[in-house]
Amino acid sequence: MSPHVEPFTIGVEEEYQIIDPVTRELSSDAETVLHEAQKTLGEDVQLEIHLSQIEVTTPICQTLADVSASLSHLRREVIAAAATQNKQIAAAASHPFSHWTKQQVTPYKRYSSLEDEYQQLAREQSIFGCHVHVGLSDREISLQVMNHMRPWLPLLLALSSNSPFWWGVDTGYASFRTEMWARWPFSGPPPFFTSLADYRSLVASLVSSGSVAEATKIYWDMRLSERFSTIEVRVMDIFMTIEDAVMVAGLIRALVRTCYEQVLQGQLSRHIRHELLRAANWHAARYGLSDQLIDPFNERPQLAGEMLQQFLLFLRPALEAHNDWEEVSAHVQRTLRDGTGAERQRAVYQRTGDLHAVVDFVVAETARGTVLL
Repeated sequence: MSPHVEPFTIGVEEEYQIIDPVTRELSSDAETVLHEAQKTLGEDVQLEIHLSQIEVTTPICQTLADVSASLSHLRREVIAAAATQNKQIAAAASHPFSHWTKQQVTPYKRYSSLEDEYQQLAREQSIFGCHVHVGLSDREISLQVMNHMRPWLPLLLALSSNSPFWWGVDTGYASFRTEMWARWPFSGPPPFFTSLADYRSLVASLVSSGSVAEATKIYWDMRLSERFSTIEVRVMDIFMTIEDAVMVAGLIRALVRTCYEQVLQGQLSRHIRHELLRAANWHAARYGLSDQLIDPFNERPQLAGEMLQQFLLFLRPALEAHNDWEEVSAHVQRTLRDGTGAERQRAVYQRTGDLHAVVDFVVAETARGTVLL
């Protein structure tokens, strides 16, 4: 690979469910849990749109070992804080049976304004995602890198799928969170941009027209962060385990680096039609890795496992450059063998016939890897 000066740092944000251990329902105790958690985590833990949600943010990480250690620390402290309130923490992108009518919008201006603007969409927003930031200092190059990355977003969604249940039923989707989120304006795949000026022009038009209040409320599956010099990938469900999250953080950093190299080498990105990417997203949300996916490059269906193997080969030089190949590729193979979060949740339900058992399983998996040895 050609020389570069970019560090490709990583930051991860995770959104968790707060669970009542008796009823296994979502529990609106975020403020008391936050108060306890901030004693050790400070501003790295925050509220979210509903009081049954809480969000954590890693510091800037240089390596996947840093990501793993940070997520372990964050999950451990949030779980401990929840325990002081007799609550539990679960990392799944939807709750199996809690209903929106029992959720409370967080009484802060940022969230009350979202409810005022989006009404029922905000009230039903009991979904939980994972966002990965990768450091890239040049914004013009970052836009070109995003153009190269766009066709791979549905595969990342399929790999992350972890929300099969909704309001007490099996939805038939691997990531029903994606379908709930798709109802929001400015969600889904980002447009193809010819330049940074093109990007800024669209954002300025959206804001000046009153279509969106500010740039931070443009919620594409991938975007330039408004706060940091990063590309932020937002397409994923939250991952049940720390290992799953670390795997995808490694894949996304390798994807950014690989596409960065393509830009420096003068390779032009394919202008994949937005409609095709939305269709590929829907297919990934519906089936996860259990069936075929849509290959946006060849405009053909392809077995998910085959497409994932091609993705690994595409990223191998970048993964090796960061000494991540062995760890990441091995975990991808384990995911193909053992299933995504959605498949593992369904397996528990098929075995027990009890959605309460699914919640217990997710709570246990969320805590795996957080115990100090």
